Amino acid sequence: MDNTLSFVVRGRYALFTDPFSKTGGDKSSYPVPTYEALKGVMKSVYWKPTIIWIVKRVRILNPIRMESKGVKPLKMAEGGNTLAYYSYLEDPAYQVEVKFIWNLHRGEYEADRIEGKHYTIAADMIRKGGRRDIFLGTRECQASVEPCVFGEGEGYYDHSGKREFGIMFHGFSYPDETGIDELRTRFWKPSMVDGVIEFPRPEDCTMTRFIRPMKAVPLNGSPLKKEAL
Repeated sequence: MDNTLSFVVRGRYALFTDPFSKTGGDKSSYPVPTYEALKGVMKSVYWKPTIIWIVKRVRILNPIRMESKGVKPLKMAEGGNTLAYYSYLEDPAYQVEVKFIWNLHRGEYEADRIEGKHYTIAADMIRKGGRRDIFLGTRECQASVEPCVFGEGEGYYDHSGKREFGIMFHGFSYPDETGIDELRTRFWKPSMVDGVIEFPRPEDCTMTRFIRPMKAVPLNGSPLKKEAL
């Protein structure tokens, strides 16, 4: 069956940052959402270790506008607060198209690979607004989700042509999804055509950076069982 799902996610603000800027100081959002952020939205809607969510594409509905705010984040080392300026995306709204694949590196959940079951539950969770809190990039940017037909309705960048965004963060490659005992970050060069950005699959990203060794964590006390791929 075709397990593609679509939803619209919107909020008052969004903050999509490069992971290397999360240690402190001023922060400025990317102009468009990252693959990892949209995957996180769908995982908050519905997730099981049996599946991996793949973000296929996103449609930018509202104009890209920034708003700066003074904030007082905690100091990482000394304690207490410091003053910083965060530049948020204002009034973000996106149509997102996703699908799920089986996580073959979680072989202990092989019996749970029932496609119709996960599709039905995920579609129901989208209609109900998700199982967990939805946010766009950071916890303070609360958002909501609801079902949609991808491409339906008007978008600000319809018929606007092509726009490039340079090198951007794509996502993290975790060992429980890759079968490799390391954590990596992925980067790519997105382009928007008439308001739509098509995402490459994680394995198709050629720009990656090694972060550190990492092992997949067994869940529910079960030993991690990998399948021969």
